[in-house]
Amino acid sequence: MDARDVIRRCHVMAEYTEEPGHITRPYGSTSMAAAQQQVAQWMDEAGLNVEIDAVGNVRGVRGAAPRLMIGSHIDTVPHAGAFDGVLGVMMAIALCRGPVEVVAFAEEEVSFLGSRSLVLDDSVAAYLEFHIEQGPVLESLGLPLGVVESIVGQSRYDVRFTGRAGHAGTTPMRLRNDALAAAAEWIGQVERAAHETEGLVATVGRIEAAPGAANVIAGEVRATLDVRHACDSVRAAAVARMKPQPSRGVTVEFTPTMNQPAVRLDAEPVAHAVEAAGFPVHRMPSGAGHDAMIIARKLPASMLFLRSPGGISHHPDETVLEEDVAAALAVGARFIDDWRPR
Repeated sequence: MDARDVIRRCHVMAEYTEEPGHITRPYGSTSMAAAQQQVAQWMDEAGLNVEIDAVGNVRGVRGAAPRLMIGSHIDTVPHAGAFDGVLGVMMAIALCRGPVEVVAFAEEEVSFLGSRSLVLDDSVAAYLEFHIEQGPVLESLGLPLGVVESIVGQSRYDVRFTGRAGHAGTTPMRLRNDALAAAAEWIGQVERAAHETEGLVATVGRIEAAPGAANVIAGEVRATLDVRHACDSVRAAAVARMKPQPSRGVTVEFTPTMNQPAVRLDAEPVAHAVEAAGFPVHRMPSGAGHDAMIIARKLPASMLFLRSPGGISHHPDETVLEEDVAAALAVGARFIDDWRPR
């Protein structure tokens, strides 16, 4: 397959959806089962020995062990684009040469169930994943590809502010215990702390005020905090600065829901392949989680990003450039030709 074929197959996969007119393919759905069968057929046509494991990962094997595993995921967020995850699987099928195992993980978007459940033995020696960047960095630099050196660590928290509801017209400002006002102050604190640290990102992604009426002071606010950085100690220090403190007579609960350490990837083989294929080498972290970070706990894992036009992902407007896919295929071919088990 060439780059055009890879892109065409991504669009074919987009037709497997729970919502006509949108790409919504969650784990365990009817559309996922159909997508798995389609991927299995393509793997079979590529000369791979195919099986679908108990979790739903589609695995195609060719050649004697030890093998190089290449893959990504085929589940989607609601109203997704056509290329997140799927592009990496289509590229893996296009590149299957020599002793390889191609894998289409059944679930990545929620819990990484596909890669977490993968049973690996000595038959697989390393892992390679192609993925769209899902951000604007490569496009801002005018570069087609990025060598992923690490996947940032993530801290997530549920935050609850508890004050006292009251009438918006009859409660003087000095006598209020406004949970929403306290939450707003904290959100500003999070923004300031994030700007103070290079490479740190922090997001208050959800906020809900109760009782939620226009003429009632908020008695309770629930919010979320997401903090990411490539260095775990920097991330931990930032979280400590961002922890909300009681104010305005409002109490606070700060409950951790995720603590994902940063993961170093095996960047040198990818960097060598990019340079050998004649493209500029740009090293970068990934701000999003990927299957590669799960596999990296067990095997040397490498990752190559492709430019995301407009920095758009998890959205119907998500796309790729044909010339970037061609560049990534050239790099992948060089990587496979040079690859030797360690």
